[in-house]
Amino acid sequence: MNDPEPCEIKQEDFEQQIDPIEENKEIKELVEVVKKHQVKTEETSWSSPLKNDNIRFTCLQCGTSFSCKQNLDLHIKCNCGGKPYACDEAHKIYTIKGNLIDHMKIHSVEKPHICDPCGKSFAQKQNLDEHKKTHNMERPYKCDQCGKSFPFRGNLDKHMRIHTGEKPHKCDQCGKSFTQNGNLKEHIKIHTAEKPYTCDQCGKSFIKKGALNNHMKIHTGEKPYLCDQCGKSFPQKRNFNEHMKIHTGERPFTCDQCGKRFTHKGNFNDHMAIHTGEKPHICAQCGMSYARKAYLNEHMKIHTGEKPHTCAQCGKSYARKGYLNDHMKIHTGEKLHKCDQCGKSFRKSSVFKVHLLTHSRERLYNCDQCGKKFFRADFLKDHMKVHTKERPYVCSFCGKSFRQIGNLKSHQKRHSGVKDHSCSQCGKAFFTDSEMKQHQIVHTTETPYKCSHCDRSFKRSEYLKIHEMIHTGEKPYHCHSCGKRFTHYSSLICHKKNVCK
Repeated sequence: MNDPEPCEIKQEDFEQQIDPIEENKEIKELVEVVKKHQVKTEETSWSSPLKNDNIRFTCLQCGTSFSCKQNLDLHIKCNCGGKPYACDEAHKIYTIKGNLIDHMKIHSVEKPHICDPCGKSFAQKQNLDEHKKTHNMERPYKCDQCGKSFPFRGNLDKHMRIHTGEKPHKCDQCGKSFTQNGNLKEHIKIHTAEKPYTCDQCGKSFIKKGALNNHMKIHTGEKPYLCDQCGKSFPQKRNFNEHMKIHTGERPFTCDQCGKRFTHKGNFNDHMAIHTGEKPHICAQCGMSYARKAYLNEHMKIHTGEKPHTCAQCGKSYARKGYLNDHMKIHTGEKLHKCDQCGKSFRKSSVFKVHLLTHSRERLYNCDQCGKKFFRADFLKDHMKVHTKERPYVCSFCGKSFRQIGNLKSHQKRHSGVKDHSCSQCGKAFFTDSEMKQHQIVHTTETPYKCSHCDRSFKRSEYLKIHEMIHTGEKPYHCHSCGKRFTHYSSLICHKKNVCK
């Protein structure tokens, strides 16, 4: 009779992901082996230098014997007579208790090991050591579109999907596609509706423990990711990474039709809708259409009256968090963004950035018809529509056309009849945020827009621009019939009606 194959137990960590619906067969076999200890060694001849036929190492709990003490020690460590060490949250099992303890640090958010160069933290020292290699690692694979470099060819291939738009991983249930398989796996959890992690403060549930941890920062106010360039802090690492692109100037998303580049994928998608005109998401109540589902969801709050974001000081509620943030600055008087050159302050970073162009950039783009100069090519492109009379954006309700898509969106709100922007001082409601802000000037005597040529000042920037044409002699509006030029568009209209009919 032939001797059975020797059963060698290697001292390694058997770790396997368990599907929450159908457990992996290999893991079930491993669990059964550890539970029942089906290791037959009584008649086994071991081919090992440690082997001694006269000495057997026997487990006193279950009676299993081994020819070497190391295998007995490992057998005892593997929770002899009981269940293997399992994590209920991540559906992972371990044969060694110490490895389970290390793994549980992921869920407890205990990450004491911090990388000095980038600030990233880790639950285990060996993970930090592995991460540090990425800072010193050679990155020979470079993206020829955005210049980003990678240590491995596979990383570059995955990155290129951002530029090519390739999404090879498709959901069988809804057809949505993803660039990476990991993103598809996370998406599938939406269809199973499994949300085991619940916030004990507001009751909101989440698919992942990490998502709950990020959500909890809303209640605690924790913002651990600090930008060392501008001092702004963020609750999540991904928000911080997106913000840093502002300082680095990284714009990996390029439009193949006009060459415009974007920092964020969402902004790129919004821009592409201008070229395609595609707006597949339509409101069933008023017919307004949107390029992205998120915009439609925000719009639907107008009809439902949902305003989940409430001001703690005055009780006013808003449909969007951004509206609440802007409103809060009224109470705090906060104007975070101050121009070093002229001293002017701004509440919104977007408005501040546009203002900085007036100081920092030369006006390289000239209009060959009226001589007006612009900082950017797209500003000149918009301006040229004044002369060409081009109005590419048409209202689907009434047929009225507009030069800019923003003007069309503002106009379409009038068809919906919803005025969701209210003055905090008198309660008057307006269709757009800009109309409401223009109205609020009535409540103040402040004239912040000062003429650089004389002592006059104005409440609105457009009034200042019109006034400054007196000093510059600029007359952008001209009559095609007689060639006469005008400072104001209204003067041109009157001239055409009365003189060049």
